[in-house]
Amino acid sequence: MTTAGDMEDGFPATRLFNQGYSYTYDDVIFLPHYIDFPTDAVQLNTKLSRNINLSVPCVSSPMDTVTEASMAVSMAALGGIGIIHSNNTASEQSSLIRSAKSHRIPFASSDIPFLSPDDSISSGSIFDSSPCVFITTNGSKSDKKLLGVVDKLTWEGLADKEARISSYMQKNVVTLPNTYKFEDVAGYLATKEMDFVPLVSGEGEVIDVVSKWDVERIKGFPKSGLPSVGENGEFLVGASIGTRESDKQRLEHLVKAGANVIVIDSSQGNSIYQIEMIKYAKKMFPDLDVIGGNVVTMNQAQNLIQAGVDGLRVGMGSGSICTTQEVCAVGRGQATAVYKVSSVAAKSGIPVIADGGISNSGHIVKALTLGASTVMMGSFLAGSTEAPGAYTNQGGQRVKKYRGMGSLEAMTKGSDARYLGDTAKMKIAQGVVGAVADKGSVLKFIPYTMQAVKQGFQDLGASSLQSAHDLLRSGVLRLEVRTGAAQVEGGVHGLVSYEKKSF
Repeated sequence: MTTAGDMEDGFPATRLFNQGYSYTYDDVIFLPHYIDFPTDAVQLNTKLSRNINLSVPCVSSPMDTVTEASMAVSMAALGGIGIIHSNNTASEQSSLIRSAKSHRIPFASSDIPFLSPDDSISSGSIFDSSPCVFITTNGSKSDKKLLGVVDKLTWEGLADKEARISSYMQKNVVTLPNTYKFEDVAGYLATKEMDFVPLVSGEGEVIDVVSKWDVERIKGFPKSGLPSVGENGEFLVGASIGTRESDKQRLEHLVKAGANVIVIDSSQGNSIYQIEMIKYAKKMFPDLDVIGGNVVTMNQAQNLIQAGVDGLRVGMGSGSICTTQEVCAVGRGQATAVYKVSSVAAKSGIPVIADGGISNSGHIVKALTLGASTVMMGSFLAGSTEAPGAYTNQGGQRVKKYRGMGSLEAMTKGSDARYLGDTAKMKIAQGVVGAVADKGSVLKFIPYTMQAVKQGFQDLGASSLQSAHDLLRSGVLRLEVRTGAAQVEGGVHGLVSYEKKSF
């Protein structure tokens, strides 16, 4: 007869992840622990890398349909960080970094219209994305010296809609410094009863425009963590580079532009090319944090740690648009990869970024508890207001393009270097091009997601990331593998129809 003393609940992580199986996040489930604190007592502050602290464990992926200036600004405002992609020229990437770091408010207007005094405004649709049109010398975003402003009401009142802008533009424009914080800008608009105000740099260049409608929208967003800012008050912004010789020059451009951390972007990071780039970057810029990857094994991780990385990016073939495991027969289930790499990285004090496979808040809880310090997200953020690209209509639904950096489409712009295929005569795709539904602003759904993560940590009896890691490594936290039926049971089932909303 079996007694309670002969049984145990679940397995410690060391036992579960050493059975030769490659587990995904959905394959495993944590058993609940003891709660002795409220949800709001959970602290999610963490480390991105050896020397960079974040108040929210969220990182946006360096993909050209995920992270440019607007996403980087919003992620930093939330307390996370954005990594600006390198599928462009070094000067273009540097410009995106400078743009993001010039902001102090929680969003960046990416569609501000710029025209020259000799232009005419033939259609009111130009005002759809901005309350005004900025007039600069030659009407380009490369020349942002402000000469004047035209708002929609002024244009609508014109008898001759084809008139040259110089004949009716407002020249003496009231502006505010771009160093003003959101509260200062909002207070100014309210006090002066203005509809909008341009924010300009010390050189007189237009950085952004804030309207009273923007103020109301931002005030309606939930609170998140403390923003990620450096000692100079600028938002923290990361950037990716490859491992080609030309990336050494790119690195210098990015450092001059103010990049706070560099991510070496390779699908398989355990290579002589990356190790040499890590050593070069640390030699040239000793105070710059360099994150290596991607890796999925302890041996891979150890090689990059010995090369001098300040952080590790974990994941191979786990992204929703990645086909590496299918095409190349290499990779690892993300739950197993995060646990194994984190186990060796923790011994050297190296933070781990769980990159890929995040579809819901439960996946974030699992990644962080299994040893990651942050999660890097692509599809989870794609489709948001802040992601690059325009919305289109597909089957009656608003969507944005989302593509893997291993897709043939992305490779034509240069991302094949990430897969060590830039010198190959034949290009083999390791990703696809797809579409993601409109998700609204990350300024809204990330705070709600983080609240859900806090509830998950409360159920685990962990009041912080470090507490979760300690409970896991001590064997107090237990896990089990879920059967296919258990996974079905753990989701919505048995309904004729339903609407799924997380908040």
